[in-house]
Amino acid sequence: MKIEHLAIWVDDLDKMKDWYCQSFAMRSGEKYENPAKGFSSYFLRFDSGSRIELMRKTDVQDSPYPRGMVSGLAHFAISVGSKEQVLLKTQKFLEEGIKIIGEPRTTGDGYFESVIEDPEGNWIEITI
Repeated sequence: MKIEHLAIWVDDLDKMKDWYCQSFAMRSGEKYENPAKGFSSYFLRFDSGSRIELMRKTDVQDSPYPRGMVSGLAHFAISVGSKEQVLLKTQKFLEEGIKIIGEPRTTGDGYFESVIEDPEGNWIEITI
């Protein structure tokens, strides 16, 4: 078994598609739209085959709390392959004004990672 994809509700579908594709070298499929349900989405794919679905629906409610601190999905992790890449990506995000939640470090369970917020506040671990 494997996780087939991860889905994320977003407010600005096209902006977030562009950000994920540019930030993580992902490729986007065609936009899906269902006007009757007020729903649209994109599937984004890594070269490894892993996918993220970005979704927008007119009646989805936002939480008054930070997205990484509410019940449900806390974060997801994207492996960039090396400690050097974690450091480079984190620095690049900092320079772009992306919020850094956790500076690069080795965690108690042995992972080297940093934690960022995407432009809409979803938490992403950047790992080896």
